[in-house]
Amino acid sequence: MFPLSHMMKSFIRNGRLTVIDADGKRHVFSGTSGLEVTMRLTDPKLYKSLVFNPELAAGEAYMDGTMRFEEGSTLQDFLTLFSVNRLSLGSYPLQKVLRAIKMRFRKRQQSNRKGQAQQNVAHHYDLGNEFYKLFLDDNMLYSCAYFREEGETLEQAQRNKLRLLAAKLGLKPGMKVLDIGCGWGDLALYLAALEDVQVLGVTLSKEQQALASQRAQKAGLADRVKFELRDYRDVSEKFDRIVSVGMFEHVGVHHYDEFFAKINTLMPDEGVMVLHSIGHMSPPGMASPWLRKYIFPGAYSPALSEVFEVVEQNSLWVTDLEFLRVHYATTLAHWNNRFQANRDKVIELYDERFARMWEFYLISAEMMFRTGSQMVFHMQLSRKRDAAPIVRDYITDRQRDYIEREKRLDLSL
Repeated sequence: MFPLSHMMKSFIRNGRLTVIDADGKRHVFSGTSGLEVTMRLTDPKLYKSLVFNPELAAGEAYMDGTMRFEEGSTLQDFLTLFSVNRLSLGSYPLQKVLRAIKMRFRKRQQSNRKGQAQQNVAHHYDLGNEFYKLFLDDNMLYSCAYFREEGETLEQAQRNKLRLLAAKLGLKPGMKVLDIGCGWGDLALYLAALEDVQVLGVTLSKEQQALASQRAQKAGLADRVKFELRDYRDVSEKFDRIVSVGMFEHVGVHHYDEFFAKINTLMPDEGVMVLHSIGHMSPPGMASPWLRKYIFPGAYSPALSEVFEVVEQNSLWVTDLEFLRVHYATTLAHWNNRFQANRDKVIELYDERFARMWEFYLISAEMMFRTGSQMVFHMQLSRKRDAAPIVRDYITDRQRDYIEREKRLDLSL
C-alpha cells in the first residue's frame, strides 16, 4: 500500500478519503474540510496500478467490482472528490513524468484516419438505438443541451439548443445545409421543418443513419432531408451553411488542419459554419485513458489554443464565439438519472459490468463539466468577415421568432 499511500497524501488537499485495503486496514487521507468518502479496495494489485495510471485503474476497478464505496459513500462522491483534487494529482512528481511521456504518443492516441474513424464511431454509437433510448431525450439528441431557465425538462433544453444553433446559422429559403456528424437526425429535421432548406446529414454510424432516414420519411421531409453513411472528407459539393454538433471531439488534433481545410472548400465566400464542440479551459493535454479505451476511441476535447491556431492557418474568420459552461453538467445529470431508472434494462441488454462502465462514464463526465476544466463552445466561422450580421442581437431575435414559428408549425414540445 506504500506507493499508493504516498501519492494519496499529496493528492487529497480538499476533503477526506478513507481507503480500506484488501486486509481490512483503514488509511485516512485528508486536507481542508470537505467531502468525505470511504472506499474499499479488494485487489492488492490496485496499490500499484492506481499510482501509475490512476484514471484507467480506477475506472476498471469500479467496473470489475474490486473498488467499492461504503459507509454511505457513492461513486458520485468519489468522482467529485477526485475532480476537486485533480490539480494536486497532476502536480505529483511521478504523474508529471508519466504525462510528459504519454504526450509523445498523442498522435497515435487520436488517430482518426478514414476507415479507422468509422471503427471508432461504431465502437460507441452502434451499441444499438434501444440502448440510447433508455437515457436520452425523446428525440435522441446526444450532445449538450441548453438550459435557458431553471427547472426546464431535458426535452425543452435540447429544443433550446437546436433553436440557438438555427439562429446562429442565419438560414434563408433555398439554402443547402450540411450537418457533419448528424446523429439520429433531429437537428437536420428541425432545420428543414423550420425553414425551406435542403439538408444533408452525414454520419459514420450505421445505426444512426438508418433511424434518421426513417424519421425523415415519417416526418414527410425525405424530399428535403437526406442522411448518408459518409465520411465528411468525401463530401465535395458546396453548402451555404454547415453545422457540426458533438463530432469535432472525434477529429483529433493532428487532423484539425484537414478538418478546417475541408470546411473552407465546402463553403462559398458568403457561407457560414457553426461548430458545437466540447473543449477545455486548460492547456493542451490528452483524453482520459479510461475514456479513450472504453467509451470514445480516438477522441479528444481540445484546448481553444489548439483550435484557433488551425483556424487562422486556414484563413477562416471567427465571426462569433459562445461558451456553454455548466449546461453539459446538467445534461449529464439528466442522462444519469434516466440511466439509473432503467439500469435493470441496461443489464438485460448487456450485463452488470457494462452498466458499471456507463455509470462511471456518465458521472465522471458530469464532474468534468461541474468541477473540472471542460466546457462547450460554439464557434461561428466564415470566409468573409461580414458573412454573418455584425451585431449579435440577431441571434436573440431569431430565437424569439423561431419560438413563435414552432407554435404555428406545431413543432412545440
